[in-house]
Amino acid sequence: MARARDPIADLRRIAFLLERANEATYRVRAFRSAAKALAGMPAAELTERAGNGTLTELAGVGDVTARCVAESLAGEEPVYLRRLVATEGSDLDAEATALRAALRGDCHTHSDWSDGGSPIEEMALAAVELGHEYLVLTDHSPRLTVARGLTANRLRQQLDHVAKVNAALPEGFRILTGIEVDILADGSLDQDDDLLARLDVVVGSVHSGLKDERSKMTRRMLKAVANPHLDILGHVTGRMVSSRPAGVTGPGDRGHRARTRAESDFDADAVFAACAEHDTAVEINSRPERQDPPKRLIRRALEAGCRFAINTDAHAPGQLDWQRFGCERAALCGVPANRVINTWSAEQLVTWTHNRP
Repeated sequence: MARARDPIADLRRIAFLLERANEATYRVRAFRSAAKALAGMPAAELTERAGNGTLTELAGVGDVTARCVAESLAGEEPVYLRRLVATEGSDLDAEATALRAALRGDCHTHSDWSDGGSPIEEMALAAVELGHEYLVLTDHSPRLTVARGLTANRLRQQLDHVAKVNAALPEGFRILTGIEVDILADGSLDQDDDLLARLDVVVGSVHSGLKDERSKMTRRMLKAVANPHLDILGHVTGRMVSSRPAGVTGPGDRGHRARTRAESDFDADAVFAACAEHDTAVEINSRPERQDPPKRLIRRALEAGCRFAINTDAHAPGQLDWQRFGCERAALCGVPANRVINTWSAEQLVTWTHNRP
């Protein structure tokens, strides 16, 4: 008989590949739920249930996931996984491939502390498997209640939790502390200044009033960029180019069913000039439904002398591999690796964030 595979690892791998392919949430949830339901079960009981067909009696385990478990225990790569592997990924041209290889981390990610679908530990381990050296955890700030934004007290608790998680992670990898802070209507940042100063990386994004008239939005963004705590200007235009579900599996699922949305109107030249002046990086958001900023604005930011951060805005482990989409768009616009801050080491990145003008 073939040696048994790890069925829990196979279920999680399937979920990862489904997330990366931006498949529907219910498919991802089916495999993650099954993995969670079976993770603590003794191996002998798991084998017995697979043999007598009683796995589906357990909450969270369906016919498809039970079949995958049985195939894994028989030493076979599950058919479902084999099909996903056979069709995964997309070819990148040489420039995009080189840029992707230069990236050492991701500066915009979410966990189930706000609207992500997985615990911090799972996000970190997925990043390790992708070859990252660090992952910046940037859960939402308080005003974004639909995304379970973190109050000051919850953020402090998260900082303590991250310190404990880091102590248990493989050597050479670390979670950097951060936040995706709301840029409020007056341009201020939605979190206490003392807490923002403690964080390794601060991403600031506009999530409300996206249809504000041009001069108002420009003033709002200029004030935010001038804030010394803001390191990265996130998904600059707020646009949505796709109406497909984003594959989020957490409590924020409802808030992340993307609908097409036009770009916010603002003076891009003024905002990018301010980013260059204050050494604030412009995010190239890799989410397929965002593709933000559009290529014409990436080129204008490049001409203005801006730095960039190629981020996934991942809300699930499989989405951490979406950086290739951002790299593809950056390469098409001629963005060199030396202008991308997450080609730096964690030490270089944190030194930069703490010493910006």
